[in-house]
Amino acid sequence: MTDDDVAQMDRRIAQLDAEQLPAGDHELHRSGHFAGLYAAENVAGTEFVFGATFVALGAEIVDVLIGLAIGNLLAVLSYRFVTAPIATRTRLSVYTFLDRVDGGLTSKLYNGVNAVVFAVISAAMITVSATALNIVFGFPSQEEAYPTHWGFIVVAIAFGSVAVLVAAYGFNALAEFASICAPWLMVMFVAGGVVLIPALTAAATGSPQLGGLGELIDIGGSTVFTGQTPDGTAGITLLGIIGYAWAANSFAHVGLVDMSLFRYARKSWYGYMSAFGMFLGHYVAWIAAGFMGAAAAAIVSTGIDVISPGTVAFEALGYAGLVVVVIGGWTTANANLYRSGLAGQAILPNQSRQRVTLIIGVLVVIAALFPFIYRGYLDLVTYVGIVLVPIGGILFAEHHLLPRLGMTRFWARYRGVRNVPALVAWVTPVVLAFAVVALDLVDVYFLFVLAFLVAVVVYVVLARQMGAAESYPDGVARDELFAERVAVFHREQARQAPHVDTTDRRPLSQVLLVVWIVALVVIAVAAAAVLLVAPDLATYTDNRDRFFWIAGAGTVIYFVAAYWRLRRTKAHAQRAMAEQDDRDETIATPAAGGS
Repeated sequence: MTDDDVAQMDRRIAQLDAEQLPAGDHELHRSGHFAGLYAAENVAGTEFVFGATFVALGAEIVDVLIGLAIGNLLAVLSYRFVTAPIATRTRLSVYTFLDRVDGGLTSKLYNGVNAVVFAVISAAMITVSATALNIVFGFPSQEEAYPTHWGFIVVAIAFGSVAVLVAAYGFNALAEFASICAPWLMVMFVAGGVVLIPALTAAATGSPQLGGLGELIDIGGSTVFTGQTPDGTAGITLLGIIGYAWAANSFAHVGLVDMSLFRYARKSWYGYMSAFGMFLGHYVAWIAAGFMGAAAAAIVSTGIDVISPGTVAFEALGYAGLVVVVIGGWTTANANLYRSGLAGQAILPNQSRQRVTLIIGVLVVIAALFPFIYRGYLDLVTYVGIVLVPIGGILFAEHHLLPRLGMTRFWARYRGVRNVPALVAWVTPVVLAFAVVALDLVDVYFLFVLAFLVAVVVYVVLARQMGAAESYPDGVARDELFAERVAVFHREQARQAPHVDTTDRRPLSQVLLVVWIVALVVIAVAAAAVLLVAPDLATYTDNRDRFFWIAGAGTVIYFVAAYWRLRRTKAHAQRAMAEQDDRDETIATPAAGGS
């Protein structure tokens, strides 16, 4: 190519949004970054729903302990060997990668489906958060599929409106706040489960005093994960629990949505860091939420299938539990509203992300008024996986299989045609999967695996017939030049970026770190004391009430210290970078009167 071609490509690269470019080496993160991301994302308000769902599905305690371990291990391995390798080799988000494979109808439909999916998830989380406020404002728990009290409607609309506005205009600030919530949420989930164990023990044996781990498992099997649904029918099997745990994040791992995260990973083995989310959130928190849900349902004399997350959290943690539900639901809702806005903007490129988010937000607020959405959350994410996972199969085939089978990646773009095989390979397994569900031939929780495999086979076969088997040297050369110029662009960015140690080692910041750690330790110790010192129901009740005060005070202290430290650390980093900029400018400016 000529120098003019190179210069034109450089101008094009400079004009592209950062999301449309491969991640540069200077943008990559170490493993701890991803451990924190997955812990924060997967310990949230949804965990109350999942835990109670497995109780309502009639899971047995041993099946839960084993099934969730196996299912979450499969999810981690999927992140490690499917998502992370493609992400770290392409350095692209799933949206950009799909656009290169087929920038036509398939890409637009996929963005549309993502916008709807993330909007529905946001609505469910807003509803979850609103349920926490029925205790504060005195309106009844919403046990029907539709709203039954004007108080809930007002709270849900108000809460949803604030969430939409924050997602549209203040997402970065909320994302910073969400980053400090994960340790506290994890401690509170476990503490809530521990505090209600004596209540379950008293219901099963007449005494709140627990005899040991063996008795805990026995009580869990007789009062929580009983093997029967609330109507007395046989519950979900071990295989079903494995499938649901694996399928819960299927759209993110084998569906490749989380390429958008792992494109910034230094190594593909960072996929193992997803274990911090899968096992802390989808194992420990789900089991703890199951115990909390069963105990709270017994205390308030209602069914596990209709009890609200707010009621569960209040019975386990007092008013601090309501904060858990509100923050857990709100942070998850905002993250998914932001994603929905991005996907919507890809369909409406002439509209700003903020405007698209507001438009979607109106529909989200309306959907949040209907509690059936969050109660069906487990089924929702399972069916979402079936719909989105075939795209992961197509991209897996494009990246790994086509070159190994003598075909050309990105052949449709090189050929200048619509990638019809991609559209057919997406629609075919989805239609097949839902036909299988309708005929009740296979349990729904493993259908995403079938959808993935069918998409791979259909795409490879059709792509070979439609032109992937041909060579496109000019197109390959243009992409190679593009990659070279992007590398040059990133090197220039890295050179201009100041290399500054922004670690805040000032004494007050270190004291604040110690304070919020101590606050979490005190909450955990207080919860353990409620469990261990419960010789009779009166003592247990007094200790539980006392724990509510400790949990509330500890929560306030934690967030004051953690957020204060976050703001100080950020301000320190900004000052350090500004000072480095001043030094660089002084060095670059010739001294007055110099030669």
